[in-house]
Amino acid sequence: MQVDVLNIKGQKTGRTVELPEEVFGVEPNDHVIYLAVKQYLAAARQGTHKVKTRAEVHGASRKLHKQKGTGGSRKGNIRNPLYKGGGTIFGPKPHGYDFKLNRKVKDLAKISALSYKAKEAAIVVVEDMNLETPKTKQVVEVMKGLNVSDKKTLFVLPEYNDNVYLSTRNIPNIASTLLADINTYDIVNADVLVLTENAAKIFADETAEA
Repeated sequence: MQVDVLNIKGQKTGRTVELPEEVFGVEPNDHVIYLAVKQYLAAARQGTHKVKTRAEVHGASRKLHKQKGTGGSRKGNIRNPLYKGGGTIFGPKPHGYDFKLNRKVKDLAKISALSYKAKEAAIVVVEDMNLETPKTKQVVEVMKGLNVSDKKTLFVLPEYNDNVYLSTRNIPNIASTLLADINTYDIVNADVLVLTENAAKIFADETAEA
């Protein structure tokens, strides 16, 4: 799959990058995408929910009245869950929501998500950006030149660049990530992927080595 490399003004540079069919041209598997996104969102949950049981709420432990002879029902202490202020029955306890997903499933989900983006022509390759200082305004102009300023964009870099990170973090609809850290949720959550030229070439190199 040949993709034109654009400069920061959105114009063709005359160069192209070959995106491997093994990554960007497979038949997407919707179920594994669902599982990968579900795991990502589940792992993000804090799971700190907690209520007090009858052993933890405040209240005297004395029996409210004698067992028999009152004409009423049998009652224990005031911490009984049936009373206001009593403990909660079967309430939530702190626990994690994350679950294990096999590496092959996660890899297939990522490839499927990338193939969807390729089918939708939602992948843009731009020449490498060299920002001398953090400049949010400059990144906004680049996004306008690429015609993606009104779309939720995932900016993929081959390695960490402090200036690019600082320049994109204040733009609401743009997120930047490293190629090594890209995940299925980020891909699905974005309307368009913007790959730097070097990041795109890494896909081809890694596939050739495999």
